[in-house]
Amino acid sequence: MTELEALFLLHTDLPREGPGSDEATREAIQRLPAMPSSPRVIDLGCGPGKQSLVLADHFRSTVTALDFHAPYLERLRQSAAAQGIIEFIDTRHGRMEELEELPGSVDLIWSEGAIYNVGFTAGLQLWRPLLRDAGCVVASEATWFTDSPPEEIQAYWRDEYPAMTTIQGNIKHVVESGYDVLDHFRLPTSAWWDEYYTPLAERVAQLRVSDCIDSVLSDALDEADREMEMHSKYSDDYGYIFYLMQKTSG
Repeated sequence: MTELEALFLLHTDLPREGPGSDEATREAIQRLPAMPSSPRVIDLGCGPGKQSLVLADHFRSTVTALDFHAPYLERLRQSAAAQGIIEFIDTRHGRMEELEELPGSVDLIWSEGAIYNVGFTAGLQLWRPLLRDAGCVVASEATWFTDSPPEEIQAYWRDEYPAMTTIQGNIKHVVESGYDVLDHFRLPTSAWWDEYYTPLAERVAQLRVSDCIDSVLSDALDEADREMEMHSKYSDDYGYIFYLMQKTSG
């Protein structure tokens, strides 16, 4: 089993691929400025697409949901059909750094817990030309809540995501990338556990006693346990911040 196969096995059929909640998605939508009546929306790194469904239901306009793992997109299509909004969901198999949208064609780019795959600053710079004038990006990003977190959690994130910085550090990156920061807010602790870590912990326990476990999968399970342990101990020191950003003129 490869590392990627182990990761996908671990995450198969989980409600989400990262921390989040429908309530947080709706709150971010409510904090946006007025959008066109039928906005052009793309959701990058959508996973199984719970936020894509909320976006489509709210705007009643087509949401292009992109992910590089095709089974997530099939789950999204099934969920959209069950909710009666399949007409508003356009799934696309691909990578968020290789987009086909024309310059100046998108009103809203959304990315929950996924922009880190290309880098926060790199993603903002890459996507900016795709936005129409005054178009917006909404992204949730792992962020330090303190300038001096404990060494154990610093060391953990130095290995996992060394680019992680503070709210002010990210705001600086946003402005330098050609955006205004409209708003930002912290994802609540419940959004880490209700639909992500609690189901993940149950899956880890199931896989540890399964017939398919090998050394690669065992390492993936250990890594998941370590991640959950770190958040249990240090949730006051880091988490996800939703950043709402608008393309500046020029």
